[in-house]
Amino acid sequence: MADRNPWPSLRLLLLLLTPAVLSIILYKPRDFEAAPLPGDYPFSASLAVPERHGRVLAAAERLGEGVLVGPEDLAYDGESGYLYTGCYDGWIRRVRLVGDEDDDELKVEDWVRVRGRPLGIAFAPDGSLIVADAYEGLLKVKPDKEVELLTDEAEGLKFKLTDGVDVASDGVIYFTDASYKYDHEIHILDILEGRPHGRLMSFDPSTNRTAVLARDLYFANGVSLAPDQDSLIFCESVLRRCRRYHIRGENRGTIDKFIENLSGFPDNIHYDKEGHYWIGLPVGRTLSWDIMCKYPILRKILFILQKFVTVPHNLGDSGGLSVALDGKPITLYTDPDLDFATGWLKIGRYLYYASLHKDYITRIDLTIK
Repeated sequence: MADRNPWPSLRLLLLLLTPAVLSIILYKPRDFEAAPLPGDYPFSASLAVPERHGRVLAAAERLGEGVLVGPEDLAYDGESGYLYTGCYDGWIRRVRLVGDEDDDELKVEDWVRVRGRPLGIAFAPDGSLIVADAYEGLLKVKPDKEVELLTDEAEGLKFKLTDGVDVASDGVIYFTDASYKYDHEIHILDILEGRPHGRLMSFDPSTNRTAVLARDLYFANGVSLAPDQDSLIFCESVLRRCRRYHIRGENRGTIDKFIENLSGFPDNIHYDKEGHYWIGLPVGRTLSWDIMCKYPILRKILFILQKFVTVPHNLGDSGGLSVALDGKPITLYTDPDLDFATGWLKIGRYLYYASLHKDYITRIDLTIK
């Protein structure tokens, strides 16, 4: 028997699909237009890392399980021995670490509740905790637990997603607004649109002045001052890179490369006082996201679909990367089943990490091989 001619069926399928495809191409969503990413966006193999540990979950220990809901970032107070984190419900909670290293029941304490969604946190020289609150802006929590709004706009433009933060020894606060267009609840739209809505800023408590240091950033995220405080490192999540902003010196006010072509999308970054930055990679790089990044039309389709159905984003292979002061990668800790590990912090023999979607923080004993 002769094979059935497939062309009539294919023509019918094309006839049915063409109007749908054309309507998607021609449809202009209100206030959303996916754009090509910059021409230097890397689609080649990710940056090679000399040392890799690919199964960190096997060595991971959970702390505060069931209480620390959505701990996004970490800050450690060495004098008191408390590890602080901001949770999804607006609480800043803390875990006492000093003297409890062999205690199976580390206690979690509700410290203070802010009104929004605390993301980046960092201690100021006066002992206050500075909080980048996604909805409220830049906050100061004093040691007596009084919460003060420091700033929520710059150059007449309100913050929409206050994100990463660090504080210099002179008290000046450096922070990011990931997007002035999309808030935390719909931040995925900023990533899908692929446009630079982020800013790097500073706030000087002595003058109450908020200054914009850099504009047109692609989802500006974590911030970490260099040890000499002449510069800082900040992350651009969408472009999988971190860059250096010069605060002082002959290059003052300029930006140059620090590390690029990461194996994931960077979030928080912390300096460990031992010569290393730790960069959180909450989402690993995948082929599907590479394709999305390359073709704006696919991001537009995903934007349309996500209004009607839950679209799987093929996430996983999260991790933490240690980087030398000159930007050279050193060690990558990751796991195929790890997702949304946003903030990594080394304290003594332990490596701690927070997670946007878990209800605990995790630590790894680095002395155990």
